[in-house]
Amino acid sequence: MSIATLPEGDWIRGITIRQPYATCILAGKNPENRPRHWPRRGWVLIHAGQQLERRALRDPLVATAIRGRELHLGAVIGVARLTDCHPDQGPEKCTSPWAQRSAHHLVLADVQELALPVTASGALAAWKPAPDLVAQVLQQLPDFRP
Repeated sequence: MSIATLPEGDWIRGITIRQPYATCILAGKNPENRPRHWPRRGWVLIHAGQQLERRALRDPLVATAIRGRELHLGAVIGVARLTDCHPDQGPEKCTSPWAQRSAHHLVLADVQELALPVTASGALAAWKPAPDLVAQVLQQLPDFRP
């Protein structure tokens, strides 16, 4: 897919997630927990932040999800579609073991892992990726259609 065939406008954002949680998303972690509501929906680049939360590596759920995977830092490692964001609704409705209480849950679908991470900088809030970064990511996903 070339830049010429990309949709016009503001169709994709980047979301920076600290490791090991970014890699956990590639392995099926859902939802992603955030302190605030996110009104935006649509496609996001999954960007692994520069920091590794070592404490999280001792969590059995995390350890199982990342087993055998490399924890890339400062790179886009996948894409996903953000379909919903809702406040925690308690364990009766939010049954995922990844759902943190008193958080907002970003619900992700259509998660696709990149074979090669693409080095990039980001921010913990949603950020707008440069067109060349999007093009580098989409080169690895020839069947991707936004």
